[in-house]
Amino acid sequence: MKKLVLALLGTALLIAAAVVYTVSARHDTADAEPAAQLTLSPGQLLFRDTATGRVGAVPLHGSAKKPQLSGLKCDRFAVAKQTAVCLAVQPGTLPAVTDVLVLDDHLAVRHTESLPGTPSRARVSPDGKRVYWTLFVTGDSYAQTGFSTRAGLYEVDTGRLVKTIEELPVFAGDKRYFAADVNYWGITFAPDGNRFYATLGSKGKTYLVEADYRRYRGKVVRENVECPSLSPDATRVAFKKKVSEGVWRLSVLDLETMQETELAEQKSVDDQALWQDDHTVLYGLDNAVWAVPADGSGTPRKLAQGAASPAVTG
Repeated sequence: MKKLVLALLGTALLIAAAVVYTVSARHDTADAEPAAQLTLSPGQLLFRDTATGRVGAVPLHGSAKKPQLSGLKCDRFAVAKQTAVCLAVQPGTLPAVTDVLVLDDHLAVRHTESLPGTPSRARVSPDGKRVYWTLFVTGDSYAQTGFSTRAGLYEVDTGRLVKTIEELPVFAGDKRYFAADVNYWGITFAPDGNRFYATLGSKGKTYLVEADYRRYRGKVVRENVECPSLSPDATRVAFKKKVSEGVWRLSVLDLETMQETELAEQKSVDDQALWQDDHTVLYGLDNAVWAVPADGSGTPRKLAQGAASPAVTG
């Protein structure tokens, strides 16, 4: 009996330690720099500090200042209106499990979903009513690379959870597309909260899909488009275009004319770009956040060093 009690006590201590570790990984104020109380007030560039994993902020305009770092730790982060989302992988879980933290305008947790997979992409709809994400998962027998993706969303107002949009009916021309290896990633919504775009990957190719959320059906728009990001005026999509194995060129697609414009960034960008406004695109590259004109002119401009996963408060 004594051995049983000791074993149960040891298990309880391990569970308690795991809980403390997980909580501290999300809201750790024990780093050398005290945690700042960040809010989603306008005019900020928020990002993930790559050294600490904490969410940081600098003014979007004006002279560069030392970032303020919150106590919130995320692997991916995004904001819109008065809603933010933080993807944080649970430490020590195998296979990996990610907590999707829905946050308010003071970065306090409103809701949490725990889902299998590793964080890849995160976004909030322009109206702040939906958060959506992409996670890498393992174990699918059809995945030749050993992993696949799960793109899902959560309705902030209603609490509805869509763990994956894999069941979305997609049409190529007049025919519905069927394949066992279909994956989606990089969801981006229009300001109307209904129209959205995503990448469909299948049989070694990628496609831009335009979808109607209420009708829950989509159509193929264009090949070789990954990680789309819809402009604030909903007329263009910034995306990464594959030019060779493991190399992508940041580009913008006009949705009316289907004309592509390569942006001034010459390096390979493996990120879901973010529109600062209708004229400027942000992205993470080489341990920094950069800005580049959306019309292909100019040169890349560094906004924050030691940063990734940019987000802008309007």
